[in-house]
Amino acid sequence: MKIILIIGGAVIALIVIVLLIGAFLPRNHVASREIILRRSQEEIYAVIRDFPSAPAWRPDLQSVEMLSDVDGRVRFREQSKQGRITYEVVEDKSPRTLVTRIVDQDLGYSGTWTYALSPADHGTQVRITEAGEVSNVLFRFLSRFVFGHTATMDAYLRALAGKFGEEAEPK
Repeated sequence: MKIILIIGGAVIALIVIVLLIGAFLPRNHVASREIILRRSQEEIYAVIRDFPSAPAWRPDLQSVEMLSDVDGRVRFREQSKQGRITYEVVEDKSPRTLVTRIVDQDLGYSGTWTYALSPADHGTQVRITEAGEVSNVLFRFLSRFVFGHTATMDAYLRALAGKFGEEAEPK
């Protein structure tokens, strides 16, 4: 019985420490990742902007549902193993810039992704910049020390490269 109490106390202490560390971490962050693809800006932009087709090349997605526009902004909902997230297009300047924003307010995190496409040697540089806010202190700890702020961007960029039959390691 004493061992169970000690183990239980240690687990509770660990949880409290994780939550305290999370509470002291910055709520907001900005992170960027990029790759270069041997394709034109127009080709890449068309793929990125074709939200309904994303599950065909993004292994993390199960489906994408297009929603009704709100105030003239395109909205869509992605379904993955982690759940559903609703996004809206904030800026759409083909073939250079696309900005999407998380609409949902109850996820424990929110923010924008800015996709910037620019000419590069023999192709196009694709840069994603995440301006995120992590309100949930547990997510804040995990995002900083377990997953990293760039894990989702890295997976997206690798999948995008794969869509074009290329391999790329985000930097």
